[in-house]
Amino acid sequence: MAKLKAQLLDQEGIRRSLTRIAHEIIERNKGTDNLALVGIRRRGAPLAERLAGRIREIEGRAVPVGILDITLYRDDLTTLAHQPLVRSTDVPFPVSGRTVVLVDDVIYTGRTIRAALGALIDLGRPQVIQLAVLIDRGHRELPIRADYVGKNVPTSRKEAVSVRLQEIDGEERVVIMELD
Repeated sequence: MAKLKAQLLDQEGIRRSLTRIAHEIIERNKGTDNLALVGIRRRGAPLAERLAGRIREIEGRAVPVGILDITLYRDDLTTLAHQPLVRSTDVPFPVSGRTVVLVDDVIYTGRTIRAALGALIDLGRPQVIQLAVLIDRGHRELPIRADYVGKNVPTSRKEAVSVRLQEIDGEERVVIMELD
């Protein structure tokens, strides 16, 4: 049984982190021309929507948002379940030639992002792919790093980072759980 070790971010901390990331995305890309956000299904999707909202507030321009399901691209697919649940990918704009910011809640080993890159490239050939994550907890197994990070959190492999979002979980916070 996992037990709560620490709270990393509360609702206001998540809001501030996303606002900072939105500013960084705008600054690095010199505005929003040719920019799109794609959230990795589950918690990356609402985070991408929130980032798009912040960017719209800052720049006064909407950026398109899509949702990417990576289930069939995972390298651990056979260990997940006998019949993995595949949800839909909804990217209602062409990705070719765009700057696409992939959005996820936590980066850990890098394997989820590797799968997302494969799924995204199957949709077209973006000009640039950038990565935004709310939490970077370290322990990479692949040479992948985020371009935009809400919070860097050193963790042990005996811990889990749990991002809880209102849209999915009915609460808003990021915590570290100690695993048995």
